[in-house]
Amino acid sequence: MIAQKKTGDVILTAVWGDNPVFRQILGICSALAVTNLVLNTIVMGTAVMFTTALSGLTVSLLRKWTPRIIRMMVEVLVIAFYVILFDRALKAYWPDMSRNLGPYVGLIITNCIIMGRAEAFANANPPGLSFVDGFFSGLGYALILLCVAVIRELLGMGTLLGIPIPFFSSALWDRWIIMVMPPGAFFTLAVIVWLARTVQRSKQVTSGGNK
Repeated sequence: MIAQKKTGDVILTAVWGDNPVFRQILGICSALAVTNLVLNTIVMGTAVMFTTALSGLTVSLLRKWTPRIIRMMVEVLVIAFYVILFDRALKAYWPDMSRNLGPYVGLIITNCIIMGRAEAFANANPPGLSFVDGFFSGLGYALILLCVAVIRELLGMGTLLGIPIPFFSSALWDRWIIMVMPPGAFFTLAVIVWLARTVQRSKQVTSGGNK
């Protein structure tokens, strides 16, 4: 029961309480770069979830045998290994998507979220829990990106996953071209971060008042 509770706490913290985007403000480059289309965002989010989960698992398995002086180099090598696996698979089985994402899949190696979870969590916790933490940290990141992408594609193109949406794809809606441009990503992400932090702050105030 203790392990289950601990796992639940890890999941809740990773997805909401310590979300890497709106709480730690990490992974912003890809949040702004690939969120003009929902499909691109889903693939990028999947790549980060895959990499963060397996990197956390591997770093945790190696933590007792990795000299502290080279641990960060080992973590980078582990992360790079999984990113290259995903990148090669994408190029082999979905070349069009690989071209759409361009260099951003490869740049997952430099994503602070993955290194942060390896350093802060996987180095001090067992493999199973590190896998869970990595997976749900990646999921928290992916959900924020998906929110940004849905708003940008819907308002900017009138579609979701390339499918025209009634009203937004009709002549009644004047498409906001700025939403598919870089400023649209900044504005959308800023509003989402503001709303999420407002909700968190109000819950903290309510909890404090109840106590």
